Amino acid sequence: MLKQNLFLFTLLCTTFVYAQTTSSAIAKRSYTTHVVGEDEAPTVDGVLDDAAWNESEWAGDFIEWRPDENTPPTFATRFKIVYDAKHLYIGIQAFDKAPDSIEKRLSRRDGFQGDIVEVNIDSYLDKRTGFSFSVSAAGVKGDEFISENGNNWDSSWNPIWYTKTNIDGEGWTAELKIPFSQLRFGKSQEQVWGLQVQRILFRKEERSVWQRVPRDAPGWVSEFGELRGLIDIEPQRQLEIQPFTVAKLDTYPKEVGNPFRDGSDTQLNGGVDAKIGITNNLTLDLTINPDFGQVEADPGAIALDGFQIFFQEQRPFFVENKNIFDYRFANNQDNVFYSRRIGRSPQGRATVGNGEYVQQPKNTTILGAAKFSGKTKNGWSLGVLESVTGKMFAEINNSGQERKELVEPLTNYLVARAQKDFNERNSYVGGIFTATNRDLEPGLDFLRQAAYSGGVDFRHSWKDRKYFVEGNMVASHVLGSEESIRATQESITHLFQRVDAGHVEVDANRTSLTGTGGRLEGGKAGGGHWLYNSGVSWKSPELELNDIGFLRQADEVRQYSSVSWRTIKPLEKFRNIYIGVSQLSTYDFEGNFNRLQYDLNSEFVFRNNWWAEFGAAHKPRIFITSFLRGGPRWRFSEENFEYFFFGSDRRKKLNFVLGQVYSQAKQDNFSFQRYVARLNYQPFNALSFYLETELEKNPNKTQYVTETSFDDTPRYITANIVQDTWATTLRVNYTINPNLTIQYYGQPFISRGRYTDFNYVNNPIAKDLGERVTVYDDNQISKDNGFYNVDEDRNGTIDYNIGDPDFSFVQFRSNLVLRWEYIPGSEIFLVWSQGVTGLGDPRETLGRSLDRQILNEKLDNTFLLKATYRFAK
Repeated sequence: MLKQNLFLFTLLCTTFVYAQTTSSAIAKRSYTTHVVGEDEAPTVDGVLDDAAWNESEWAGDFIEWRPDENTPPTFATRFKIVYDAKHLYIGIQAFDKAPDSIEKRLSRRDGFQGDIVEVNIDSYLDKRTGFSFSVSAAGVKGDEFISENGNNWDSSWNPIWYTKTNIDGEGWTAELKIPFSQLRFGKSQEQVWGLQVQRILFRKEERSVWQRVPRDAPGWVSEFGELRGLIDIEPQRQLEIQPFTVAKLDTYPKEVGNPFRDGSDTQLNGGVDAKIGITNNLTLDLTINPDFGQVEADPGAIALDGFQIFFQEQRPFFVENKNIFDYRFANNQDNVFYSRRIGRSPQGRATVGNGEYVQQPKNTTILGAAKFSGKTKNGWSLGVLESVTGKMFAEINNSGQERKELVEPLTNYLVARAQKDFNERNSYVGGIFTATNRDLEPGLDFLRQAAYSGGVDFRHSWKDRKYFVEGNMVASHVLGSEESIRATQESITHLFQRVDAGHVEVDANRTSLTGTGGRLEGGKAGGGHWLYNSGVSWKSPELELNDIGFLRQADEVRQYSSVSWRTIKPLEKFRNIYIGVSQLSTYDFEGNFNRLQYDLNSEFVFRNNWWAEFGAAHKPRIFITSFLRGGPRWRFSEENFEYFFFGSDRRKKLNFVLGQVYSQAKQDNFSFQRYVARLNYQPFNALSFYLETELEKNPNKTQYVTETSFDDTPRYITANIVQDTWATTLRVNYTINPNLTIQYYGQPFISRGRYTDFNYVNNPIAKDLGERVTVYDDNQISKDNGFYNVDEDRNGTIDYNIGDPDFSFVQFRSNLVLRWEYIPGSEIFLVWSQGVTGLGDPRETLGRSLDRQILNEKLDNTFLLKATYRFAK
């Protein structure tokens, strides 16, 4: 099988080299702007009646991009561009024969709803990145940083710029004023920038563009037209300083006798954020004592497989420009840099005796962070991030006697990233380096002293970027005490103690580990109906990235291939169709063939904008090296999987999504059912509701429980679990005006698991489930006082016992946020957060747990006022 997969990969790579393209080149359009004096610049009021607009010509002749590419749009659109010494001005006229039908939906910034005009500027002219400025007919701003040639749009980028709109008898108009300080460009007598102007006609789900972009184009930014005529403009260095202050009140149920739970806490805090232009291309972002109290809480989640859960970054400082530091090297989530490590929950726990109370810090304090990033005119993308987190102490009280115990050391984090474009911006090479250094003190020897990682990556595209080959490689080196390195070897990521693994073993004397990983992939990314790719990736057993990165599991070699087909033009009944098939196989470094999987995925969008998705997978081989937590490889029975989702027109003020996922293994080894319902409702332009509910059922006859021993032989215990999980998410958005919004987010989450039919592992790799495990009979197992007592040999003596693993996890999180941008870049937040986390009774239904643990429970409350003021030059 491995030889066949390598042959397929070689065959596809050979195809890439000799592939021919039949697409003809699209002529690049060019627009020449003109300068105006600063005292003659247009007044930004949404009405294009200023004399300054007469200095430049109209550009029009937009072409439809979606749904029917390269056809005339429903209505014409045109624009003009002028500039002065410090600003770029853009005036856009969107004609509409039915002005009353213009969709004027309100939302907060980056809501992207209703009729919209959008300007994209590639001021680096690197054909990979750009700056996007959009405005809706209701006057709502949108701004995004574009990277990866349009595959990534970062809406966390919030520059200072100005815009107004106006609706008249001919349609609607927009004026945009963009300071040059918010863009990035080098010094040159004449600037030549990439330019695209787009219009969204909401009621027809129609997009038209100034520069034609074929639907089978390999990207977005690389297809832009050109903006010329910017003569002798001086790069503007950005300087923004934003102090903030935060007042917070926490209230919670009082706990009698606990001095740390007296019913309420207050806190007054402050800090500074700054953005300093070192040059026009390179920016230094600083934050001192940051506060992220306005950030939405993480969704509820629970994992029974022992692995860490990946949560998205939501903190503004780390979200903005995160694409520069992104280095995914193998699977989708494996990344050399995972910013959630900075400010993580303390890894130590206080030692508490009888009668003592403890207050454990929830997160590590970020003392300060600095981020240096940008792109030079000659194609260098640079990024350096440095952050220091402080010592964290747990407070312990014993009858009024207080002491502190260190639970997290002073830690320094460093990330450095660089990429260089060449070959007319069709190729790049890059590298990354990370370092984590901890100032360890006695009692924290279980933590690693230091961790370093580095990597190189590249991508080469040819034939108008339709074909590509890319790859990367990483290496890691971690150091620490014998205790910490042994813990690393035995962690769920590595499991060197696996009893059947001949290529790894635990060495209790080691004080360091060094590993590697990487990926090599090639494929066809654009041009025509057919796309394909194939690749291999690896993660060596000693690879360790979890000090500042994210690595789920090491010791894996993966091969994958995919082929997909898509429509380029609408069909009689469909706007577009996508169908893809893929295959993957995995091995460990001992050569064990662990997984084989085949997938089918499809998407259909109908003429009325309703849509459907269908997919299926067949997994004839499933071996898992981590299932028995250090025991031998485990085999699951063959699995078949399918999903189906469909939804109504997303443009409508009332729309919905319904879907289900179903998986079934042979011999009823396990199954998985997931049911999803989503509802969007916007009764009027300023108010919208989003409701999503999910129910999951996951029975498994061999859910891992624990490891024990019998006659000095390891016993791996599994059981039949019936796990039910329910979560509902409600979002409410009320937009008073584009700068004043109220948002609510709430989510109850309940997961319950009940175990029966306990059994022990006989032959973990047997194909037949009956040979894999042996179920205890009633004469071997009995329950007493929260434990299952096992008399395996039936001699009347208890051989071992098993703790009752039944559980019911209950959580509720909510945020109510009022946000007012009282002047551009300066904001006031009023926040009310509620939450409760606890354990319910596994014998009760999900509904009963909701009633007892959430609806009838006193919740923790946080009231927060945060005010910022941005000084900008």
